[in-house]
Amino acid sequence: MKNILEQQLKLVERQESKFLNTPVNPFMKSTLTPAVEKIQSMIPAKLKTTLDKAFFKGFQFVFEKGSQIIEKTYDKEKLELDYDINNYAVDKRANKRHIKRIDKQSVQSKLINTSISAVEGGALGLLGIGLPDIPLFLSVILKTIYEIALSYGYGYSTDQEKTYILLLICGAITKDEEQKKFDEEIQRLGATIDHNIVPELKLEEQMKITSEQFTEALLTAKFIQGFPIIGVIGGIVNYNILNKISSYARIRFKKRYLIRKLAE
Repeated sequence: MKNILEQQLKLVERQESKFLNTPVNPFMKSTLTPAVEKIQSMIPAKLKTTLDKAFFKGFQFVFEKGSQIIEKTYDKEKLELDYDINNYAVDKRANKRHIKRIDKQSVQSKLINTSISAVEGGALGLLGIGLPDIPLFLSVILKTIYEIALSYGYGYSTDQEKTYILLLICGAITKDEEQKKFDEEIQRLGATIDHNIVPELKLEEQMKITSEQFTEALLTAKFIQGFPIIGVIGGIVNYNILNKISSYARIRFKKRYLIRKLAE
């Protein structure tokens, strides 16, 4: 069993390295980046502050009241049961087939929810709506992460796991050294939680940090999304953001799972 788990861990670490070291597309750097910077220079500072607050309030709402609503959109008990069955199979006879069964649900969650996000962002963009869709967008993101977490045997109701999820989002949507810094924080917190150590946390502060990172990542898109017709770009941006977050979440939760299994 150990050899299979170690092979899977090496595979995940290669995926992690690729995700964290994705080269900048030359076209993006030479053409799109200057255009984005020009648009950003036109965006009022007040809008940034408004977006920060909107994302923060969105996280507050979803964490405090929205999780039960989100859980109505998927079968939590089935996900937990599927994990128990597949994890039992791994314990009895670890092979690639059994581990792929654990991966399967997380892949399905990613595909379904990225499609929902693209449709939601595009539809609201066509109507000229930008800020009002933030709680909905965050709900789709957290729904995706929740389903992936359950697929690998992790919950999301404690402050520790909520902080882990917020750090995970930051690690997915940032770049370069800042991204690697968040990645290190995520690994430390994950190891701390899995060793049953209760860390000192400031959940509200992390919500603020994550809200600011979201603003940086989505500022131009949400500004454009506030205008009719042009705002359809919001669907593309929402898809790309959720695709990054879900891909990174699968890497991080699978790595946590494999490390935990190897330590048993």
